[in-house]
Amino acid sequence: MYRFLLSRQWVILTLVALVLIPTMIELGFWQLHRHERRVALNRVIADSLAAEPVPAESLTSPGAKVDDDDRYRRVTAKGRFAPDDEVVVRRRTNADDRVGYHVLTPFVLDDGRVLMVNRGWVPSDERSQSTFPEIPAPPEGEITVTGRLLPDQTTEDSGIKNLEELPDRQVMLINSGQAAERLGKQVLGGYIELTEPAPAGDTPELIPAPDHEGIGNHMAYAVQWWLFAAGVPVGWVILVRREARERAEAAAGKAGAEESEPAAV
Repeated sequence: MYRFLLSRQWVILTLVALVLIPTMIELGFWQLHRHERRVALNRVIADSLAAEPVPAESLTSPGAKVDDDDRYRRVTAKGRFAPDDEVVVRRRTNADDRVGYHVLTPFVLDDGRVLMVNRGWVPSDERSQSTFPEIPAPPEGEITVTGRLLPDQTTEDSGIKNLEELPDRQVMLINSGQAAERLGKQVLGGYIELTEPAPAGDTPELIPAPDHEGIGNHMAYAVQWWLFAAGVPVGWVILVRREARERAEAAAGKAGAEESEPAAV
């Protein structure tokens, strides 16, 4: 009755089903892990934003990698801005999704080491992407800055290609190693998004605090993939039973037709 399962068509269909089931299950777990990572990151961000600021030097040092648990931790630093060595980070958007630049300014600490500070967003010149934008100068003299600590940006983590031969004083990534080579100084690992002092005239636009409440649709996608995986064998059984029924009906009809034929004289 089920010998048709040995046909080429059904063998291929069965093999496809056997491949789809574990693939969909794995995709479901991949989405589940993304959900768990998002929940864990939200917890880290919430704890970091709620914690009291600490000196940046206590959490990072030249060549160091910022720990995941310290991501978005509020830190302070005392020193002076060095606007002559300021660069802009290309292709960054603001809260309204306008494309422009992030302003990356070295902040020289009292001991001579440097902390890279993302002072915020400025619009780009719509007529030219190679022209250095107009940027208000940072505060002069010795001040204390407060910001959110972040790890260095890399192509692997961000998906942003580190293009070469860019216009003067423009970079693609905020990376302390690249900054150290450019400045010829010791640069603390990672960088901070400036929160205080607020810029005069509201420009550059300060980077808004990260969203740490949304969890996305990863769990829903995980359940969806698992339902698909469960549906594959159910669908296979339905197709097999339908094929068997149609073949049985066809065989019965053929047999009835043969019985009804008049006998040869």
